[in-house]
Amino acid sequence: MVEIALPANSRVQPGKTVAAPAGATRVKRFNIYRYDPDSGANPRLDTFEIDLDACGPMVLDALLKIKNEIDSTLTFRRSCREGICGSCAMNIGGANTLACLKPIADIEGDVAIYPLPHMPVVKDLVADLSVPYAQLASVRPWMQTQSPTPPDSERLQSPEERELLDGLWECILCFCCQTSCPSYWWNGDRYLGPAVLLQAARWIFDSRDEMTGERLDTLEDPFKLYRCHTIMNCTQTCPKGLNPARAIGAIKGKLIERRA
Repeated sequence: MVEIALPANSRVQPGKTVAAPAGATRVKRFNIYRYDPDSGANPRLDTFEIDLDACGPMVLDALLKIKNEIDSTLTFRRSCREGICGSCAMNIGGANTLACLKPIADIEGDVAIYPLPHMPVVKDLVADLSVPYAQLASVRPWMQTQSPTPPDSERLQSPEERELLDGLWECILCFCCQTSCPSYWWNGDRYLGPAVLLQAARWIFDSRDEMTGERLDTLEDPFKLYRCHTIMNCTQTCPKGLNPARAIGAIKGKLIERRA
């Protein structure tokens, strides 16, 4: 076993090291957070040396190789492998991102992989997202209408009205932004966070939705909306290149317009 250097006050213990196969010439070390709450043991960092010549190019490829060929107990979420489902969100090299979109070649030195920060851990790299999903449900992220559905057509939008949704509908709810926001770390029980507020904006600015006033009433709260301090971590970390901070600002602007 090779000792991993950790801060003296860290609860994360050094774990096992699995060496690369003999003869491997392009070796990359992956230091992966391991934690099983049911075991009663402290978290640890396990190190896996991977032969990059026998591995795909993305971090998710390395995780799948480790799980399939080295340690089947490694636990993480993944599904589409195309940056669409958001399942494989985790902290890689100190930044929240999607493992399926993160090239191994972009990371200098060892690859450190942790679950999304400041969330309870279900096991290993799986964060408990129960609270963010409950907050998402609270903003009712679906179209709400009061008028009858047109009998012979869909609810139509002009191209200009549809354009207002660009930068909002693309969110895949990976919660990379949510868990990178210091305001959410401090006030996660009351502040809705950038991912949820982006989803709220998606319906507030949808011309077909008829509950804009009620949506704004729900958000006009010192904590739900106004704990955003425009730190911009959310925008920096979004793997889809979206700007949650701008969406939050747009909601605030809508509330100001309503008061005028």
